[in-house]
Amino acid sequence: MTKKYTIQKSPFIVPTDDGKYIGEHWGKATDGNSDISIAHMIAPPGWKEPFQTPEFDEYTFIIKGKKQFIIDGETLILKAGQSIKISKNTRVQYSNPFDQECEYLAICTPAFSPDTVNREEL
Repeated sequence: MTKKYTIQKSPFIVPTDDGKYIGEHWGKATDGNSDISIAHMIAPPGWKEPFQTPEFDEYTFIIKGKKQFIIDGETLILKAGQSIKISKNTRVQYSNPFDQECEYLAICTPAFSPDTVNREEL
């Protein structure tokens, strides 16, 4: 009998040069799924990404710490237990300007791709 489930025991660890941990459990890098990606992230204190305008919806759930979002010029800070959906084609910057790491889950639909994140120069 074929199992109707799959357990992910070995997420793809995305190489980074900014100290951020990215473990993709489901998505293009792990199982080739282009419909959704689910990643466990840990952003160190002081971390930030350039502004981007992704071609996917991104859902973020904060597990520990705080994360800052600048969305169309509005600054938001989410803390543990809160979540947000940012619609595709929205200009956003993610950062952790705080003194403790931020642990969170990121879910993208369709799946995250470096080709569709549309990052600007820092």
